[in-house]
This record gives sequence, structure tokens and C-alpha cells, in this order.
Amino acid sequence: MNSPIRPIPPRRPLSGPLDRITYALRYSRYAQRLLHGDPALRDWLAAHVDAPWRRQEMDTLLAAAPIDNEDTLKHVLRRLRKHVLLRLMVRDLTGMADITEVFATVTALAEVTVQFAERHWDRWLSRQYGDPLGESSGERQRLIIVGMGKLGGEELNVSSDIDLIFVYPEDGETNGAHAISNHEYFIALGRKLISAISEITADHIVFRVDMRLRPYGDSGPLVVSLPMLEQYLETQGREWERYAWLKGRPLSGRRDDALTAVVRPFIYRKYLDFGAFAAMRALHAQIRQEVQRRDLRDNIKRGPGGIREIEFSAQVFQLIRGGQDPRLQLRPALAALDALAQRRLLPAGAVEELRDAYIFLRNLEHRLQYLDDQQTQSLPQRTEDQALIAEAMGFAGYPAFLRALHRHRQQVNRHFEQIFAAPQSTQEEHPLTALWRGALTETETDAVAMLKSLGYQRPAQSWQRLQAVKESTRYHQLPTASLLRFDTLLPPLIEVAADVSNPDDTLERILHLLEHIGRRGAYLALLLEYPQTLRQVARLCSASAWLSDTLAHNPLLLDELLDRRVLYAPQDNAALQAELMEILAAADDDTERQMDILRQFKRAQVFRLAAQDLAGLLPLETLSDHLSTLADLILNEVLRLGWQGLRHRHRADPRFAIIGYGKLGGRELGYASDLDLIFLYRDNAPEAPVVYARLGQRINAWLTAFTPAGMLYETDLRLRPDGASGLLVSQLQAFEQYQKNNAWVWEHQALTRARFIAGDTAIGAAFDRIRDAVLRQRRDTVALRGEITAMRQKMHTAHPNPSGLFDLKHDRGGIVDVEFIVQYLVLAHAWRYPALTDNVGNLALLQRAADYALIPADLAEAAREAYRLFRRRQHQLRLQGEANARAAPASFDPQRDAVYRLWDVIFPGETA
Repeated sequence: MNSPIRPIPPRRPLSGPLDRITYALRYSRYAQRLLHGDPALRDWLAAHVDAPWRRQEMDTLLAAAPIDNEDTLKHVLRRLRKHVLLRLMVRDLTGMADITEVFATVTALAEVTVQFAERHWDRWLSRQYGDPLGESSGERQRLIIVGMGKLGGEELNVSSDIDLIFVYPEDGETNGAHAISNHEYFIALGRKLISAISEITADHIVFRVDMRLRPYGDSGPLVVSLPMLEQYLETQGREWERYAWLKGRPLSGRRDDALTAVVRPFIYRKYLDFGAFAAMRALHAQIRQEVQRRDLRDNIKRGPGGIREIEFSAQVFQLIRGGQDPRLQLRPALAALDALAQRRLLPAGAVEELRDAYIFLRNLEHRLQYLDDQQTQSLPQRTEDQALIAEAMGFAGYPAFLRALHRHRQQVNRHFEQIFAAPQSTQEEHPLTALWRGALTETETDAVAMLKSLGYQRPAQSWQRLQAVKESTRYHQLPTASLLRFDTLLPPLIEVAADVSNPDDTLERILHLLEHIGRRGAYLALLLEYPQTLRQVARLCSASAWLSDTLAHNPLLLDELLDRRVLYAPQDNAALQAELMEILAAADDDTERQMDILRQFKRAQVFRLAAQDLAGLLPLETLSDHLSTLADLILNEVLRLGWQGLRHRHRADPRFAIIGYGKLGGRELGYASDLDLIFLYRDNAPEAPVVYARLGQRINAWLTAFTPAGMLYETDLRLRPDGASGLLVSQLQAFEQYQKNNAWVWEHQALTRARFIAGDTAIGAAFDRIRDAVLRQRRDTVALRGEITAMRQKMHTAHPNPSGLFDLKHDRGGIVDVEFIVQYLVLAHAWRYPALTDNVGNLALLQRAADYALIPADLAEAAREAYRLFRRRQHQLRLQGEANARAAPASFDPQRDAVYRLWDVIFPGETA
């Protein structure tokens, strides 16, 4: 929990506005000069100091001033700055304002003055040249002023310059008598705007303006069109410009969405960009060289442990992860730090220290600038000024202040060094480098011998595989940076693969992974930046061919390996739901992005569960329950998003429900299970059938569509009334009539494993009542046996198995036989034993049937153990990448016999 941001209290009690003004003047020679030059300001200040500035108040003061030429515009803007800063300084220095008020006030001053000047000059220039019109759209063009740096981040300091970039939407020309191109028009407007804000007059300036962040810097044009900006960022944008654009924020214009569409992909990559670590290291190294060259150690912004290091510590994670997690696309530094703590990307204690240091340093920065209204971040050299700064910061003397400052800067520098600690930099540092490079002094025999000594069981084959990679076109076509990373990673990966029980298979899977991610340098960078993940990769590749192949095709999952505490943490369903809703909300109105988020979220959770499964942390029933709960959670969100996306909705909330059947309904989902679904609605509105049919189609599309992130789930909608030939969605009453009067026995079998998943809970409750009534009907048990065994024979015929192996699911004595036994017990006896209708899973229902003496207890327990073993082995085979769950028949003879014996009790004389 972050400590609240508080003002720095004054060193003595203050009795009123005049006393506050007198107290504050001690710490600002600039304020003293303002009041000396204009004594009337003191009365105005005393009358207004108790209230913080509001943007509306600034707008009102400007609007009331008569402006008829350039000089009066400049005078009015500078007069406003004096009023704003004078009142703000007194409020801050007397403990009436905290740092957030200072940020907000100075940022608002910059925005108000820039926008006011732009509006006046745009009006004056359009009288001279006409309105600038778009070449293709014909629309009136407006200058997009982009605030960068602390202005963009809404955390401007009191004597800061402002970083701006000027963009206009499209080329064209003005429509006046003296027509000029849009480019010429906006250059003229930009120059006039800069002059209005930054030119030194008798009233001083408003803000210094820095335009060096624009494309090509000082050598580039003052303004660029949106297409030109896009081309520049795509072809020539540098890493430091991504860092700069993190805080870019449009202050004017009408094309915010178009600008965002151009800039966001440049800042935030679609993948996890761990290459940002190296880029930020290089940028910071340049800054440190400059600090050392100019002896800026006392500079609290650029020096060690300064403001810049705090900003870098947050921004590197934003650059790495912001493309995947829109919640990190934040401009203010404090908000970004809080987001890192919430997502456990940095320890909460580290974030607290960085946050406290940032507040301390920014408060200090303001007090340094209050002295003389100078843009400085360096500690004072004069003894008198040192005493003033210490007092203004709330300390009794300068030594005590320096101790506190030193503590904060040490903490910042320690965290910065930990975040940016360089990984193993060269492959020469690893003893197996010579093996990978082929630099062994002897022959191939030595390489094979070395692999054998490491523990490889097929060393010659593994050496040939390494050589094949080294000689492959894919390897030689890697970009230089990726090639260096690849070569650096291979020696330690050869080593960690040797430490598992199947080193040769593990190495093969690791090489397959590297070949897939090789051209995506960011993932190679991830493995380099976090070398502890290499052993995790080796363990997972060793344990599961399916997981290693999943990693190869979805390298984003490598991120899950960074923190074992997260990877192996128990599933918290409430936290998962909140996280998913938050991520989806951040991508509001971007359907494609939301579809990708759902797929990536599901894949990450399944990967965590598989890792926990392989580590022996999850019993089978718990694993299936977690996979089923994950599907429930996703279906709830898909329903919500699907409804929001419908153009013609006749009510705020749909009277619609999703019902799960099969493994989803029975809470027995596996890693690759599809979803058996039906859709119900209860709504008498005349348009309801059409609306809900569209909703059902939309839900199915959200689930099954292939996006760059793959498919969410396969679905089977054939269990609805009348199957594939029936309506996609069913009216609840019609569903009830169908189940009671027209449904086949196999449809009632399916109903035994059905449950409400998502949507209108009243419909869910009604479905439960219908299901309960249908399942508790008294039936002719002889006819029921005949129907069920006939259906079992159809299913067996539909799944031929010529392999000679035992198919754990479909063959006689397997999973399906147990399921049919349970379904018979429910349909035959639920009229007497209502608890059999509870959706508690096959294992629990077998136990209940034994408790009711419907089946022998010993046979029930043997069948339960067989079913549990079948499903556990089914999961294991899936993890090894097997498409079919099949095994040697003899390995399951006792379990099959247990199922046969129970089948013979339930269906005497019927083939099992």
C-alpha cells in the first residue's frame, strides 16, 4: 500500500494569508522580484492564495484580456504565468499544496497558454492565407501539437522548458487569395506559436520551447505531416525515440486517434520487447558519460540515483510489456510505478522506495527552481542557498538534508543497477563456447566425447543436430544482434539440457524452440536477461514435448518462466477475473486486440497449470476443475463483449445464457478439450430471436476465429435441440418442451453433465429446474439399458482403432464406458435419489451410487480408480504431444477388467 502524497509542512505555524506570503518569500528571490515590481500583486495574492488554481480560472483570465496584436498576446500570456507561479509557490512552500497540485497547475498553465496562442495565430494566419484544406479529404486542417517529456506526462516542473512536436494531418493548400501549401502554413503557425511562448520580452517568457525531439531533430522540418511522421518512425525511428514518445500526448487538433494509430505501434511492440534492456543501458551509458564529463554528480535529475534513473526503471518495463498489457501504457511516472507494483513486475518494497525518492527529488527540484526561476536541477554551492533549500525541504540544516538526499539516491541507484544489471555479455565466458563454435583443437570425436561426458546418451546424434543448426540457412540469415544472442545462449543451454534425465530429447526440443524464436530477437534477449529461465526451459522441454512445442509457437509464454512464485502460484479465480476484465477494458473498442488478449490470457493460464501439473502440484480433479473454471471465466467475458459489440441491442443486458455440456459441463476439461455449448434465451420482445441468434453467432466467432494469437476454443454446438439442423439459440420454453417430449435418450444422457456457465442467472436457475425435472423422470430400466447400449455401440463403431493399442477414451473398458455407466445410474435412479442429479463429476457419482447400494462398493471403487488412472494417463500423453490417448493394452488390463465387471453388473448380457 503506497503511502499518501503529502505537502511539506512549514517550519512554524502560519497565521493567515499575509503570514504565508511573508514565509514563502524567504525561499524565492523570484517571488520577491515579482512583488517588488508589482506591489498590487500582494493584495491579489492574499485574496486568492487559499484556493488552488483551476484550468477554468486560467481560461477566464485570458478570455477577459483584450488582444489585438502579437505584442498584447505575449503580454497577456506572460502576465498569466506570473500570477500562476506566484500563487503556486506560496501554496507549495507553506504546505498548502502537494506535488500533484504543482504538477497539475504547471501542466495546465502550459496547455492553456499553448492552446490560446495557437488559436489566435491560426485565426490571424487564416485571414491572410485562407484555411488549410486536406488534399484528399477537403477538410479544414488543424495543427496537432504534441506535448512530450514532462508536459506529455502531466508532471511539468515550475521552471521547465516544454518539449513539443508539430504535426498536421495531410498535405494540401490554403483556400485564400494568397494560397500557400499546408506545410508552409503550419511552419508559419509553428514559428509564431514558439515566439508567443518562448520569446524573451520585458515580461520575461512563458516557457522555453524545445523542438529537438521532432523527426531528424534540429536538421528536420519544424512541422511534419502525419504520413511523413509514420514513415519516419517506421524506417528511421531510434530506440531513444521510443522512450521519448512514451509520454507523447496531443494538446490540440482533431486527429488524436490517427496520431495514436501511428505512434503506438512504434512505442509498444506486439511482442515482449526484452531488447529494450540493452537499448536503455546504452542510452543511460551515454548520459552517464555526459554526467562525468561535465561533473554533474550534484545534478538530481541526471546524476546517479536521480530522477532520470527512476523514470528509466519504470519505462523499461513499459517498453517491454506495454504492447501486451495496455494497462502499462501510462505517461506519469508515479502511475507507471504503481502499475509495476500491481502487476508484480517490481517488488512492492522497491516501488515504494522509488516512489518516495521520486516525490522527494521532484519537491527538491521545485525548490531549487523557486529560488530564481531558473531551470536547474543542481544543488546550490552558496552556503546561504543551501540553508534555504534545507529549510524549504523541512530539515533543520543542510547536513541533515544531505543525509536524506543521499539515502534516497543510494536506494534509487541500487534498484536501477539491479534492474539493468548486464547479463552474461559474451559467449567466451562459458566453458562450452568452444564446443558450439567448433573450435575444439582435435576432431569431431572430441566433441562427441565432451557431450558424452556431460551425460548425453546419444552424443553423436546430438552433435550432428548441433552441426545441422550451425550450418542451416535459418541460422546464417539471423540479424547480427540475434546471431550474437543465439551464440551466447547455446553453450549454457547445452549444459542445462545435460542435467535432465533425457538430455538428447531435451536438447532437440530446445533447438527447435530457438530455431522458431531466432528471428524474434526480443525473446532471445529475454533468455539472456534472465539466465535463471534457462533451467526452467530445460525442465519443461524435458518433461513435455507438447509444452516445448507450445513454447516454440508461442514464445510470449517464455515470460511466464521469469518468476517461479507466479508460475507455481495457486489459481486465484477472483484475481484472474479482475485481471482479465482490466486488460480487456484497457483495449476497449479494439475487437481484434481483445480477441488476442483472450487467447494470450488463456494460453498463459493453461501453461501455468501444465507447469504445475508436471511439478506434481495438481491432483487430476483439481487440474480439470481449474481448466473448467478458466473456460467459465472466458465464456463470461466473451458473452459480455459479444453483447457490447452488437449494433442493434434492444435492452441493456441480454436475457441469454450459455449452457455447458460434456467435459465442460462435468468440470472435467483437459488441455485440448473442445467446448460443448448450447444457447438459451427468455425474452418476449419481437426482435429477440434475431438479436440472440446474432449474439450466438458472435460468441462462436469470438471463440473459434483464428487471429494472430491463434484460436480460443474449438466448439461443438450440435447438442442443441434438433442438433445441427436446429436453431442456433433456443427459447427457454421451447427447450423445456423439447427435453420433456421430443429428446432422445442420448440427449438426456448428455444432460446429466450439463450446467449453467454464463449469462442471465435467472435463466440459469430455470435451466437447473428443467434439467432436474427431466433427469428425475421415472423410466423403464429395460428400455433404458437397450437405448444406452445401442448408443454405446454406435460410438464404438464411429471410432475405429486399428492401431493395436488401447484407446483410453473410446475402446471397450475405457473412459466412455465409465461415463455411460454413470449416465445410466443417474437416469435410472434419480427419481428415487435426487442427489444423483448433482453435477459433481463421475467419480463422486460412482461413490454416491455405491452409497445408495445401486452398485457393489468394491466394483465402484475399482472403476473409480480405473477412471482416475485413465484420465491421468490421458493428460500425460497430451503433455507429450500425442494426438490420441493410446497405450499398450497389457498396461491397463486390471483397470479395463474393473470397468468390464461393473458394466456386466449394470448391463448384464450386453457387450462391453
